[in-house]
Amino acid sequence: MGPVAPSSDYDLNPEYTALLPKGRKLRPASVLVPVIARPNGLQVVLTKRASHLKHHPGQVAFPGGKIEDGETIAEAALREAQEEIGLPPAVVDLFGPLDTHETVTNFTITPMVGLVQDFTPQPERGEVEEVFETPLDFLMDPANMSIQGRNWQGHRRRYYTIPYGPYYIWGATARMIKALSDRMMQCW
Repeated sequence: MGPVAPSSDYDLNPEYTALLPKGRKLRPASVLVPVIARPNGLQVVLTKRASHLKHHPGQVAFPGGKIEDGETIAEAALREAQEEIGLPPAVVDLFGPLDTHETVTNFTITPMVGLVQDFTPQPERGEVEEVFETPLDFLMDPANMSIQGRNWQGHRRRYYTIPYGPYYIWGATARMIKALSDRMMQCW
């Protein structure tokens, strides 16, 4: 996959980039965008984070986390997916990375897209409340994405949203899905 453009939580809020501290250090992280073939079409595996977590409780996310010392982006994505949802690395065929995404919480996340063989999710209850699947074609349809906003740290912040049934996909996860959709549109 060739480059599209890095994304960030500031894409819809460029006025806040001037407020960012000079020399801030971003922590590297990686997520897996697991795509699985089902009889009804390709599905994307997502998680709902545990509601007791200190950071991003109850939010919809891809399995992922910080890149440990000595780890590659791919190794981190696969390790985190195994830890969070019980996905064995051996059943994942990685396609490659999307461009990085910078978050307002000072992470730079590299999403790794992978085709997953059938597996039974085993959520790690300390981190993951639920594992669910969303049709890839639903996520890729721009008609299902909107821009909303809320006040955050004294400022109005806009972000992408993708409501799906009882799930509210928003923020960095929705923006990474948009990056995947943009990439797929380039391929067609």
